[in-house]
Amino acid sequence: MKKIIKNGTVVTATDQYEADILIENGKVSAIAASLNEDADEVIDAKGAFLFPGGIDPHTHLDMPFGGTMTADDYETGTIAAAYGGTTSIIDFCLTNKGEPLQNAINVWHEKSRDKAVIDYGFHLQLTEVTDDVLNELPGIVENGITSFKVFMAYKNVFQADDETLFKALVTAREQGALVMVHAENGDVIDFLVKDALQKGNTDPIYHALTRPPEAEGEATGRAAELTGLADSQLYVVHVTCQEAVEKIAAAREKGYRVWGETCPQYLTLDQSYLAKPDFEGAKYVWSPPLREKHNQDLLWKALKNGQLQTIGSDQCSFNFNGQKDLGKDDFTKIPNGGPIIEDRFSVMFSEGVKKGRISINEFVDMVSTRTAKLFGLFPEKGTIAVGSDADIVIFDPNAERTISASTHHMNVDYSAFEGMKVTGEPISVLSRGEFVIRDKQFVGKPGSGQFLKRKRFNSNLQLSEEKATQ
Repeated sequence: MKKIIKNGTVVTATDQYEADILIENGKVSAIAASLNEDADEVIDAKGAFLFPGGIDPHTHLDMPFGGTMTADDYETGTIAAAYGGTTSIIDFCLTNKGEPLQNAINVWHEKSRDKAVIDYGFHLQLTEVTDDVLNELPGIVENGITSFKVFMAYKNVFQADDETLFKALVTAREQGALVMVHAENGDVIDFLVKDALQKGNTDPIYHALTRPPEAEGEATGRAAELTGLADSQLYVVHVTCQEAVEKIAAAREKGYRVWGETCPQYLTLDQSYLAKPDFEGAKYVWSPPLREKHNQDLLWKALKNGQLQTIGSDQCSFNFNGQKDLGKDDFTKIPNGGPIIEDRFSVMFSEGVKKGRISINEFVDMVSTRTAKLFGLFPEKGTIAVGSDADIVIFDPNAERTISASTHHMNVDYSAFEGMKVTGEPISVLSRGEFVIRDKQFVGKPGSGQFLKRKRFNSNLQLSEEKATQ
């Protein structure tokens, strides 16, 4: 089936131009100033931007945490993502010590099967790097899971030691994978948390006060130096503060292959939200925590100057009633995470492009293209070009709306951005040439999303970006 999208303005990470797009068999087959050949459907995108589908590199769907399960699974989570302009996600597959990694991968395939409405891939958590793990990893990378996640926090739950991190980095260099770290000093945080509880400090604000920015900065610097020592590659997830940005910038100055991600919540919300009365601060408990407001400008500047490169959502939704309130008398029992996946694209356009903090091409790079390059999806994903998958967002740059739990599509009872007014909204979203969202209505099909077998890490794809920031 042939489709032509006419009269829109194509925007990629490098270009902006008016053109028509021909879609055949799920791919972009032609781009021209005017296409007049026969098509089964002609879509008028007059006045709209045509963006490559967003790629969210950081999601947690149907994930167990703290005795409960995230409120959004692969069906509700990917539907919400599609409404928000995201056509691919990479979700975190959690593993168990002593068990074959493939067991965990099989569990995550079961979670996603017949549910996802957009394409998806997995990052693989590593809690240990034993001989058995080393024997498994080459086959796992060959089968398209080409990124490993190591937690430096959550002591006695997810936290791995430095030896595990270093072995993961060495293995990633050898196998062509990318290591991701949650960079906080879990040992220090564990001490501070126990001290707070002993003193009777149990309110949500103490989640932030026991996870100071210095703990994030220290762990980020340590991971970066280990990366340099291993001559490997590192991706630091959800960077929140000056202390961490400075460590990433210093590592990149040394020529280390280090990249950083931040999230819309850290660019727009601040630590004061955790101090809201009547336990409402629990809505904003996630890790790393929200920081003092001055960090927002620092993060925007780091994105603009290339010290940070990508935008993830860190989608990890828990209901306020029935889940977050598990920690009513103990902030450590509040499930960590927030509902972000649906609003990542629009918040970044509204707060970034519309307010002049980043250019429209930088926006595309941050929400789609750079992720595709770092995680083995480019050029099939992350751009609009002949031969690429027809993952296209038809976007009204002037539409105004107010974000609210009453209108969002996530399976959760609150919005992290409740009441925020944004400009710019996805109108229709195509995944591999088929509408998932059409005129702001869901028309997709659970199970239509495909597993993304990703290519190995390719440092050559990063060369032009690295030269631009040196």
